[in-house]
Amino acid sequence: MEYRELDFSLIRTNTAFARHNLVRVETLLNPGKDHAERVEDPDFDALAERILEARRCGRPVIWSQGAHVIKNSLSRYLIALMRMGIITHLSGNGACSIHDFELAYLGGTSEDVPTAIEDGSFGMWEETGRWMNDALREGAARNQGYGEALARYIDSRQELFPHREDCVLYQAWKLGVPATFHVALGTDIIHQHPTADFAAIGKTSGVDFRRYCDSVSRLDGGVFLNFGSAVIGAEVFLKALSIARNLGFPTFRITTANFDLIDLGDYRSKIGYEDPNYYYRPRKNIVNRPVSRGGTGWHFCLDHRVSVPNLYDRLIEKGWRKP
Repeated sequence: MEYRELDFSLIRTNTAFARHNLVRVETLLNPGKDHAERVEDPDFDALAERILEARRCGRPVIWSQGAHVIKNSLSRYLIALMRMGIITHLSGNGACSIHDFELAYLGGTSEDVPTAIEDGSFGMWEETGRWMNDALREGAARNQGYGEALARYIDSRQELFPHREDCVLYQAWKLGVPATFHVALGTDIIHQHPTADFAAIGKTSGVDFRRYCDSVSRLDGGVFLNFGSAVIGAEVFLKALSIARNLGFPTFRITTANFDLIDLGDYRSKIGYEDPNYYYRPRKNIVNRPVSRGGTGWHFCLDHRVSVPNLYDRLIEKGWRKP
């Protein structure tokens, strides 16, 4: 059998600077100023206490997320939580890194997909694709992780990134907080670019996975939070937890919480294959299975623009001050 491959060198790209963006730095929400409707839930308060207890005891708080946390204009909240010493490790999927990177150089992100897919222009952005792939190629040559490679690229070309102060992965790097990105090949717009180097993408994301596993191995007494990453975040966490336990690390006294728009009802009850919620991975991989031998798992049905500001406000109200 003869296998055939499509030639990517003929793909046409366009400048992102002429694009209309649905999210802009001017509309980013500001911690302490832009408040959401207050969440009245004893479990939410209990989670905030667990986070504070973990950090007061020097235990990690791992923050996993999908791209919509960035697309919901919450970048400054994430940066504030890292500066406060709350988030000790930030992880995301590939799309999360792309929206963050675009905000840093373009001051905007999130194109209008329904119209762009009609003519094949969706995701074909020259600067995003070329610069990110260049960064990952450089990073792979230096054995760097995906997040680190992007941050170092931004730092070495600051004139191209006037909005880097609002870039989560860049600020994480400056603060010494690991920012790791876990990529499925073919899922991200930079994989459509003629310069995509899948070996470099895989290598840098692989480095990030090992760094992520190191953080998970230290999670005993800590907290794992997942905001909207229904597949990558849930699957990567379960594999990392299995690796940590396989190597003998004590990771049973943990707290987990999943935030999404899906209402799971009684999410701790046993359900069968006939229930669609059985196939929602965070229910199994974050809320229930990781705490089967101790700890507590929660699920919160909340919009990110409600959950993230509320969590920030609760931590401030409860007197958190960075040591």
